[in-house]
Amino acid sequence: MSELPLPEYDELPLAALQHRIRSLDAEQLDRLMSYELQHANRLPVLELMRMRKQQLDDGAEPSGGQHTAIPEVTAHPGGSPAKEQTAAEPTTPLRHGVAGQTPNRGRP
Repeated sequence: MSELPLPEYDELPLAALQHRIRSLDAEQLDRLMSYELQHANRLPVLELMRMRKQQLDDGAEPSGGQHTAIPEVTAHPGGSPAKEQTAAEPTTPLRHGVAGQTPNRGRP
C-alpha cells in the first residue's frame, strides 16, 4: 500500500485522529479506512472514519491546514513533583466488605 495520508497514523490516539482526518479528502479517507480494516480493525476508529466519510458525502469540505505533524511532548518544567520523600508508605490493600479482615491502619 502506498504511504498513508497521515504520518505516524498507527501511533495517533483516537482524539488526535478525530481532528486530523478532517483535513483528508474522500480518497485519502478511503485509503486510511482500508488500511485500518486490514491491520488493527478498531471499531471506534472505523466508526469515526465512517461518520467523517458520510459528512464528506453530504458535502462537507476537508478543513484547511496541515494536520500531519505530531506535536512534540515536552517535560514538566520543574520535573515531576512526586518525590520519594513524599510518596505514600506501602501498606496492605483494604479488604472492603469482609468483616474483621480490614487491617487496622495505625489506630490504637
